[in-house]
Amino acid sequence: MRKVLHGLRAYLPGRTAVRGTERLRACCGAMLAVILTGATSRLLLGPGATTALVAPMGASAVLLFALPASPLAQPWSIIGGNIISAAVGVACAHAINDPLIAAALALPLAIAAMFALRCLHPPGGAMALTAVLGGPAVHAAGFAFVLSPVGLNSLLMTLVALIFNNATRHRYPHLAHPDHSNTHGTRDALPRDRLGFTPADLDDVLKQYNEVLDISRDDLESLFLQTEMHAYRRRFGEITCADIMSRDVVTVESGTALEEAWSLLRKHKVKALPVVDSARCLIGIVTFVDFMKHANLDVYHGFDVKLRQFIRRSAHRFSNKPEVVGQIMTRTPRTARADMHIVNLVPLLSDVGLHHIPIVDGERRLAGMVTQSDLIAALYRGRLADTAQAA
Repeated sequence: MRKVLHGLRAYLPGRTAVRGTERLRACCGAMLAVILTGATSRLLLGPGATTALVAPMGASAVLLFALPASPLAQPWSIIGGNIISAAVGVACAHAINDPLIAAALALPLAIAAMFALRCLHPPGGAMALTAVLGGPAVHAAGFAFVLSPVGLNSLLMTLVALIFNNATRHRYPHLAHPDHSNTHGTRDALPRDRLGFTPADLDDVLKQYNEVLDISRDDLESLFLQTEMHAYRRRFGEITCADIMSRDVVTVESGTALEEAWSLLRKHKVKALPVVDSARCLIGIVTFVDFMKHANLDVYHGFDVKLRQFIRRSAHRFSNKPEVVGQIMTRTPRTARADMHIVNLVPLLSDVGLHHIPIVDGERRLAGMVTQSDLIAALYRGRLADTAQAA
């Protein structure tokens, strides 16, 4: 008996990692969607409409609000899957007199159509059966049932999901298509993809798996990468930005003259200067590249002459050219917190191509700066410590 019970436990679902607040958010979103979709459909269709809300929309609401990142819950899946399945169901109901045979044929045809048109949506199966088994009112509506209420319901519920999910910090539609091209425009893989698994490895495994997953391929890759980062943190300990950052950072203000800022870059042999206000809050960053772009240095010819003319142009009183740092700085630089683990800097300093990241506190006051050199040294020292501990 114990063996039987133990065997049955294997079929029980595991505990979900979703917090209570997220569960409540999904419930509230589904309730709001059904109310607004039903009420709006009733208002638009008028009192003579046979139905303002079709039952399979309840299943669509579960996907839209409980699994908004699912490929099965995206707008084309919702709208296309429901409409196409309803059309298949109506066609089968008109062509075949026996409801059971019509339903048995409508379901696989709807699935095949959704596969072919890349809009697989599980409630579409229920929508096809509703068109066949919905009764005299649905049959009398014919193909008009496809647009109203099915199409109208699907569109309205998707609009509610678009507003509600984004208002509750859930990006929708969930379009995850990371750019795997490097910043240099060459065919080399991103630095993070040169060791460990690659996107091609993931694609090969998914082909061998040969089943539909309720998660996008890009989200799956992102989860694997985050798992690798989590494992790194566990192995090498909590090395934060505060541990490796430079604290004595050379800064400038928005009103600092360009010639003075350029002199600071040259004197301290750095390639970036954080721009701060009187309270030392970060308001921007000015880099060597900013000088080059605004000095029109697209070609090397005349580099020195153009640059000298650019940074000394403040002598012209009525010149409309940049004169101070605030006119050429980047106003929204990427930043990191002092308590952030250094592993979170790896994508920014390798794949994105940044060379320096200002470190700020909770009030956005400048605390330090981390460069690619700082990160390389920290990773090297962490690796040495791990090796020594293993020995």
